[in-house]
Amino acid sequence: MSLDADALYRLLPAVYRLRDEAGGKPLHQLLDLISQELAGLEENLEQLYDDQFIETCADWAAPYIGELIGYRALHGVAPRIASPRAEVANTIGFRRRKGTALMLEELAFSVTDWPAHAVEFFEQLATTQYMKHLRPHAPATANLRSQQAMLSLGGAFDTVAHTAEMRRPEVGGRYNIPNIGLFLWRLAAHELRDLPLIAQTGDATGRKFRLNPLGADLPLFRAPRPERDIDHLAEAANVPDPLRIRELARQVGLDLAADESVAAAADYGAGRSVVLTRNGDVLPLRKLDDVTPDDPDKETRVRIADLRDVLDGSGNVIGWAHEDALRARHIALDPERGRVLLGTGWVSEHAASPIRATFHYGFSLDIGGGDYERTPANVKDLTAPQLVVTGGAPLAPDLLTLGTSGGRLLIGDSSTYAETPIFEVPAAGADQGRTVVVGARNEFRPLIAAGGEVTLEIGANGTLILDGLVISGGALRLPPAPDNEKRTLVLRDCTLVPGGTLNEDGSPATSGAASLIIEHPFTEVRLERCITGPLQVIGDAAASVTLTDCIVDAAGEGLTAYGGIAAGSPGAEITLEQCTVIGVLDTELLRLGSNCIFMAPTRVARRQEGCLRFSFVPEGSITPRRFHCLPDATYPKARPQFTSLRYADPGYCQLRSSTHRAIRQGAHDGGEMGVMHALHQPQRETNLRIRLDEYLRFGLRAGLFYAT
Repeated sequence: MSLDADALYRLLPAVYRLRDEAGGKPLHQLLDLISQELAGLEENLEQLYDDQFIETCADWAAPYIGELIGYRALHGVAPRIASPRAEVANTIGFRRRKGTALMLEELAFSVTDWPAHAVEFFEQLATTQYMKHLRPHAPATANLRSQQAMLSLGGAFDTVAHTAEMRRPEVGGRYNIPNIGLFLWRLAAHELRDLPLIAQTGDATGRKFRLNPLGADLPLFRAPRPERDIDHLAEAANVPDPLRIRELARQVGLDLAADESVAAAADYGAGRSVVLTRNGDVLPLRKLDDVTPDDPDKETRVRIADLRDVLDGSGNVIGWAHEDALRARHIALDPERGRVLLGTGWVSEHAASPIRATFHYGFSLDIGGGDYERTPANVKDLTAPQLVVTGGAPLAPDLLTLGTSGGRLLIGDSSTYAETPIFEVPAAGADQGRTVVVGARNEFRPLIAAGGEVTLEIGANGTLILDGLVISGGALRLPPAPDNEKRTLVLRDCTLVPGGTLNEDGSPATSGAASLIIEHPFTEVRLERCITGPLQVIGDAAASVTLTDCIVDAAGEGLTAYGGIAAGSPGAEITLEQCTVIGVLDTELLRLGSNCIFMAPTRVARRQEGCLRFSFVPEGSITPRRFHCLPDATYPKARPQFTSLRYADPGYCQLRSSTHRAIRQGAHDGGEMGVMHALHQPQRETNLRIRLDEYLRFGLRAGLFYAT
């Protein structure tokens, strides 16, 4: 029986209840307080019972249960493995399967939270086979006619035999009897759903399109399929690899209904890595020779093709490959560049009923606009109702409504909103600031394609919050106002495209173009998990800027990434934590710079205040006092090496493994400097090496290999 207030009240004699009701029920109120304490005791007793089992215990109890079986705690850094619950639950099973490839693969995923694949390199040695133990799957000579074998050569799923290698796997050695390789995928596949194709600029034929809403080339990634059971060794279909033309072309014409394993490996189709649809129907991926005898151009089919640029003798682009060879009713898809080419018979039909695409792109960290889970803005105190817009409908009417009353506008899809909005926040008194929130629904990434500067009209003591948006085509500008009241601008998980827009090859259209201009001298600006171009904030004023887990990219180390309104003038005081700044930072005051990477000289006017700690600062920088910064006398040559410094690339701002250890482990907690600090990559590596020391069989050696 639940001991709530009413249940306790019914246990009392009727005479007391009658007298209590006559007196205003003071006794019932007392029993209500008693019932709350009893409910707390009941909940505590239930939790004490649940704490005896690893599946139901509280997070604090998991390490204590692990202590009973000799579990050693690790750095709980990755969000989904912060609690050791899963690893403690699997410890006994791991020990029973100690040293097997299946167990090591599962261990690597459990510890690092990255997709993993374990390889026993002795299986890939070219040896004279023992006649009583033949291995027909491991011939000593490579089959050069096998596309599958040649495409996987040198990767995680290599099946070609190699001669022995003497290096240890810890330093990159592979093919030897005691060597085990653990391949890890650091890039995750992010989904963009049901988007229209973007026509190529200047294409008079109306046949050339791109999948990227920004109109640039974009390599597509595989959406990893879940493994069928725990005893299944990961295959290519289970990891987020970049899609390749030949691999996807091999899937053309496969009978997905007849073979479950074939269906699991398919990358094209509804609910898979990439799909093209029209009026909700999937456009089929078919063989070239699968045609109707009487009319080979009658049926629609999607073909996988290499649509790279074709150049003339002067190096100018004159078209795409296979442009003239494509049949009228066919559609060519290039997954390595994110391009789509329509046959001549599709031009008018696409104009009447556009083809749409769902696909995946790769990135290493959940920052900027994306389909990942975001913490919604706190709008529970807003008096205005929440407004919702979808399908690329105009934002202006709803923004006008918010500009008079405050409230929240929620964008409910990943459509492109081609307009230049005005974000307005109504003015309020000093004791009651108004708030306007414009955000994207979780799991969506809307694009606001502006035609010029986007004006921020924030009234006195007002707050504007932008959450989960991608904005291209123009800078956000907060103009000055004839008062000295405070304004607050908050950007969370937003992307202000560096360079304003992208060229078709992915390079920035205008290097050094500002993404955010703050002219009001009493503004507080906060950016959290954002990617942005240069910031211009009025200096010599009460304005302040705080950046957390952000990338500020001027698209050139010699250009200004942060400064004042006038060219060459310093910007307002700034605080940076876990940021990567590509370009010159020129500020009046660096209040704090922690765990950051500055790729160009930093100039600070007031050096008596502020602090720079655990950061990389190039030579020639003028900064306040430093603490554990690089380069220093111990590591004078240390310099960050990136996979890419171009926003359109999947490995954008990701540190290479060849980067000096002093930078990769130079943050205050032993993590890497820069925006990727949130990945806690060194701690994940350390965790895995600790576990390998515990679970690897005697005589075997393991190495970590990053597939992406």
